[in-house]
Amino acid sequence: MSAGGFSVSVAGIVIDNENVLIIQRADNGAWEPPGGVLERGETYAQGVQREVFEETGLTVDVHGLSGVYLNMRQHIVALVFRCTVAAGQAKTTPETMALEWVPGDEAYQRMAPAFGIRVTDALQPPGEPAVRYHDGIDLLED
Repeated sequence: MSAGGFSVSVAGIVIDNENVLIIQRADNGAWEPPGGVLERGETYAQGVQREVFEETGLTVDVHGLSGVYLNMRQHIVALVFRCTVAAGQAKTTPETMALEWVPGDEAYQRMAPAFGIRVTDALQPPGEPAVRYHDGIDLLED
């Protein structure tokens, strides 16, 4: 979905106790939280649920917004939500090479800073969502 030249994406940080689910993308091999571009006519929660299911086979409950992230180079706004598993078993799909449940600090270490911080932010006590800027890899100052 494009808004004035911006694309809107959604992602789910799927949390189970102290672990989070991360995926290794089939298209570029990068470890990230499950997510993708919001489709026309979807609510944010519906988009998160669809993307998590397409990439992991899991049905999730979508909880609070944990952060808003702007890729300054590609003009992508990402809305990231905390999620818990409602049903299913995690499995790879055509969009994922691998997936793993890992502690939050390990998830951060496996990802580019622009994606790892999304896990760190989601594991904070619920409150005001984080607002961050990045270049696709590294975080940028306001």
